This record gives sequence, C-alpha cells and structure tokens, in this order.
Amino acid sequence: MKTVEKAKAKAAQAKAADTVEAFAWRWFAEVIEKSNEHPRNIKRVLEKDVIPAVGTRQVADVTVTDVLAITDRIKARGADQMALQTRNVMKRLFAYAIAREKITFNPAAAVEAKFIASARSRDVALTPDEIGRLLRAIYQSSMKRAHKLALHLLILCMVRKSELIEARWEEIDFDKAEWSIPGERMKKDKSHLVPLSRQAVAMFEELKELASHSEWVFPSRGSLTKPISHSTLNVAVRALEIDVRDFVIHDFRRTASTHLHEAGFNSDWIEKALAHETKGIRGVYNRVRVHYRPKHGS
Repeated sequence: MKTVEKAKAKAAQAKAADTVEAFAWRWFAEVIEKSNEHPRNIKRVLEKDVIPAVGTRQVADVTVTDVLAITDRIKARGADQMALQTRNVMKRLFAYAIAREKITFNPAAAVEAKFIASARSRDVALTPDEIGRLLRAIYQSSMKRAHKLALHLLILCMVRKSELIEARWEEIDFDKAEWSIPGERMKKDKSHLVPLSRQAVAMFEELKELASHSEWVFPSRGSLTKPISHSTLNVAVRALEIDVRDFVIHDFRRTASTHLHEAGFNSDWIEKALAHETKGIRGVYNRVRVHYRPKHGS
C-alpha cells in the first residue's frame, strides 16, 4: 500500500513540476538569469500575462489557441508590440521544453509574428531599446540643439507635434511645472494641461535661453515672429543614421501609451494625458485633473 502511495506522490510531484508556472521559473533560472539579456523584461512578461493565463496548465497541454488568447488580450490593451514580445518569450520557453523532452510541438512558434503585430508605421510602438538608440542618435547628431530638445519633449510630454512646435512661452508655468495648452490649439478644441517632470522643466529652461526673447518656444530660424515649420522635425528625424525600424513622429504617442499601459497605470489617466476624448459613461465621470508626473529621468 505504501508503495502505491509513494508512486502516486511521485507522480503528483512530477506533474506539479511540469506546470507552465513551475517550468517557466526553472527555465528563467537556468537560462535567462545566466544570460546577458534583460531578465526583468522577461520576468514581467511571465508574471503579467503568461502565468496568470496558463500557469496551472501542464506544459504539454498548452495549445496554439492558448497562445493566441494571450496575445489577443494584450493587443486589446493597445500594446501590439508587447503582444509580439510575449509570443517571443513563450516561443523560447517552449523551445526549452522541447529540449528537455517535455513536449514535441512549440505552440508559440506556430503563431507567425505577422499575425500579431505589423511593422507598418501606424502600428509602431518603439521598444525601450529602440527609444534608447533613438535618443542617443538624436543627441549625437548635428541637428540644432533646440530640435534635439523638441524631439525629446515629444517623448516625455506625449503631445502632438503641432501642439509642441506652436507652443508660446505664456503657456509654460515654471513655478507650477505645468504647460497649459489652449483649446484653440488642441484637436478637440479643449484646453489641455501637461504636468512637467523636472527633466522637462530643465529642457524648457534651456529652450528659453535659446529662443532669443521670441514669444515662441521654437522660433523659426528665419524669423523670431513665427515658429518652426511642421516639416522641420520630420526632416531632422529622417536625417538620422539609426538602427530603428521605420516610424513617424506621431508614433511617440503610441509608444508612450503602450509602455504606460504595460507599467500598469490607469487607462483613464493615460487617455487624459494623451488628450483623448473618453466617450460613454467613462467619459462622463472622467473629469478629474491628471496629477501624474514622471519621475526625474523617466
């Protein structure tokens, strides 16, 4: 009788070891933490989306349908690139399971990347590594200092390009660290308040010195009485030599939205920061002012 009980206990232990959660952390410890990669990013993918969805399942029982369900849920949050990254993590996890003779088929590999996220510009959300490469390329380039700061502020402040290049100094309150954009310059004709991080305030302070007493934050090179043209920053970006996939400046807003959602910030806050109009009952109740300020250096 004891032999039967021991056999059952051993089988149960083996089964527990082969759940997705147990096997994923074994893979993480044996492979990821010993590599030169970014284990925190992979850990976040496992904790946020993979384990909650299929953690209690046996590795051998996970199907293509399960993988698609996970990526579809992430895409529903507006994070297509994160959905692709999650699929890539699962693909590597199940490849390891094949190598350990736990399974013979990789369900994540069966889902082609093109069915999850497209590289078309309107779908681009830059990865953290791409943002880093982009900023380094901007600051190492020969473009005007004011244009470098403009591109960086677009990433930090999540505003549209026209809202930034047409900014006047009367809109910037350095004491309150706020930028108040009047309704006539906004897409929805509603005024918009942008809380400024210490980093953004420092950039505006530098721009104030560069503006030569112009009323515009970004005065034209030919005349201090008008701002730079709408094509100026686009031309500057196209001149960069950088290993980042095709994107347009407007993709900075999608990039910010994607990473803030992935970081767990409230969706209403993010939509408010983007000056998006929230319709329906959520729009009725979403009238609070957003007080979120990025930390210095974020």
